[in-house]
Amino acid sequence: MKEPPGNLASIVDKTHPNPPSAAPTGIERLLRPFQALLHAEASGGVLLLGATSLALAWANSPWASGYFALWHYSLTIGIEHLSLTKSLHHWINDGLMAVFFFMVGLEIKREFLVGELASARKAALPIAGALGGMLLPAGIYLLGNFGGEGSRGWGIPMATDIAFAMGMLALLGDRVPAGLKVFLTALAIADDIGAVLVIALFYTDNISLVALGAGGAFLVGLITMNLLGVRRPLPYLLLGLGLWAAFLESGIHATIAGVLAAMTVPARTRLDPAAFLKDARNILRAFEAEGDAHILHSGRRQAAVTTLEAACEHVQSPMQRLEHSLLPWVKVFIMPVFALANAGVALDAQFVAAFGDPITLGIIGGLVLGKPLGITLAAWLAIKANLAELPERVGWAQLAGAGILAGIGFTMSLFIANLAFGGTPRLALSKAGILTASLIAGLSGCGALWWGSRPAAKR
Repeated sequence: MKEPPGNLASIVDKTHPNPPSAAPTGIERLLRPFQALLHAEASGGVLLLGATSLALAWANSPWASGYFALWHYSLTIGIEHLSLTKSLHHWINDGLMAVFFFMVGLEIKREFLVGELASARKAALPIAGALGGMLLPAGIYLLGNFGGEGSRGWGIPMATDIAFAMGMLALLGDRVPAGLKVFLTALAIADDIGAVLVIALFYTDNISLVALGAGGAFLVGLITMNLLGVRRPLPYLLLGLGLWAAFLESGIHATIAGVLAAMTVPARTRLDPAAFLKDARNILRAFEAEGDAHILHSGRRQAAVTTLEAACEHVQSPMQRLEHSLLPWVKVFIMPVFALANAGVALDAQFVAAFGDPITLGIIGGLVLGKPLGITLAAWLAIKANLAELPERVGWAQLAGAGILAGIGFTMSLFIANLAFGGTPRLALSKAGILTASLIAGLSGCGALWWGSRPAAKR
């Protein structure tokens, strides 16, 4: 996931893990390495890689039967007459991933309001690249699968895993210009929009109009709270859970509820920067006027701290606060758990035989060849049509390298594969293609960018 801009907490943690005047406590010294990993730009990719490696090792160990049995364990959540019973695998893919898609929805909303998709000129290049990077891979996949039993999987090679891709870019450090990182991030956000639409429109089966109507009522409630200026997260959480449950029963995949709920979270602030500065200065002067009084014995100081805390909350939007608070959970827990539950595949004779199947070959061809060709060609057409321009200090070789990295489909590709082929032998074929293609795309993309950035590094 992308680190939200202006994350003061991460800036403070990177520069002063503890206040300069305060000695670190024992627990702070213990947690410091974990905090450094969490705030590292590559942390999402590192944790995903670790979870994937663990899943593969476990699925090919003497305890493999326990790995596959674990995800079929039934878990009931709720109370009597008002509960849901699903397998652990379903709770992860339909429940935890709804939170992931909620985070994706927040990112999409932010990018359209103040990010790289906020203006037509800035958005043209990544949107064009994303369209090319979705259409050509789907076309390559369908070349070998159209009309066959694997045709339903055409959406699998359309996706890009932003956590892995940005993690790979972070490993290259200063050799990659900032403009290329911004382009790949915006492209992945546009790609996510396409993936959400594909899931909603093409991977939805039987529709329950009653459940869908209930979901619509919850969505109207969320929109109404936004219009009324409700800023506390609890009402959004309660109605969001209702929306998720309704979509779970409607036939539309429950993760779409996460994206829709995110769009209703307010992006407005109560205080503008100038008003915040004025209020903060007045509050700090009141705090300073109390001299050396201990805060536990000074009602004025306690009031000043409380008022400053409220001002800090009002200068941020609920959307911004939610994004900052959810990011660690998504990076450290949700995405690794999803990878652990979905990336395990037995590396046996059937795995080797999968590379002769059109499903596996279509996914590899779509991600490894279709992604970079589609992104580069669509970007070239957008620039030739004078709709967009290359980012500063970014050449075509580097853009093509980013296109290769975009072939790391992983999380989203595995997710769509479960929707397309869940419960069938074709799912294992899909996983073989996704894992192989993501490995090839990651290594070759890093190599291409390292080579393409070499002259710039020498200068």
